[in-house]
Amino acid sequence: MKSATIQLDTLTCPSCSQKIEGALRNLDGIDKDTIKVLFNSSKVKFDFDEEKISIDEVESEISMLGFEVIKSKVK
Repeated sequence: MKSATIQLDTLTCPSCSQKIEGALRNLDGIDKDTIKVLFNSSKVKFDFDEEKISIDEVESEISMLGFEVIKSKVK
């Protein structure tokens, strides 16, 4: 398992965080118990299985929701 932190452009409303969290919960390979969308810092944190999903796929899913991904960090 890898841990990811994705920095987004400023989130404007709490329902934005719920929308992102809901989308990530539907992706195979993401540990659903680790998903945290931090509204105040506009960050998304989660653990994922690199063999099932890539960070690029997660970024593109978030982008398709209309949120701009600024940078990602994977450990």
